[in-house]
Amino acid sequence: MSRIGRLPIPLRSGVNVAIDGSKVAIQGPNGRLEQALPRGIQARTGTNELVVDRRDDSARQRALHGLTRALLANAVQGVATPFARALEIQGVGYRADVAGQTLKLAVGFSHPVEFAIPAGVKVAVEKNTRITVTGCDRQLVGQVAANIRAVRPPDVYKHKGIRYVDEVLRKKAGKTGAK
Repeated sequence: MSRIGRLPIPLRSGVNVAIDGSKVAIQGPNGRLEQALPRGIQARTGTNELVVDRRDDSARQRALHGLTRALLANAVQGVATPFARALEIQGVGYRADVAGQTLKLAVGFSHPVEFAIPAGVKVAVEKNTRITVTGCDRQLVGQVAANIRAVRPPDVYKHKGIRYVDEVLRKKAGKTGAK
């Protein structure tokens, strides 16, 4: 049996789970998420826990068992405490600003880049150089952060650009000159 899939998901107080056939709806203080169950995977609730079961021991069912359990655990955790991803802007004159549902980035192009913030995600800017992306859907938070970083990825020679706060960059030396 799957080591991840067989673990029950503890339900925190304030988190409600509704199972409707092949859909699991999870409601909490920070939002509501729905997760579709693959064919052959069932979910059931116990006393303050959510358990994921599979139909048989085929390789596909074993893989989907652990995946589904991990996705449901992320949803339960996200509606209780939101996920966050922090980005940092490095470079002279580089800055960010939030106006409504738009993130405006000045990152060395001839024009400011406007990034539309999707529903379900909140973006905050501190000191014009630190961007924090938060939301209850872990996948959406990570994808939005990756899309913001892709506007101006960090340069390996000068270390300018947008990077994750915990990202470690190795600086390249560049040309050494003709001898």
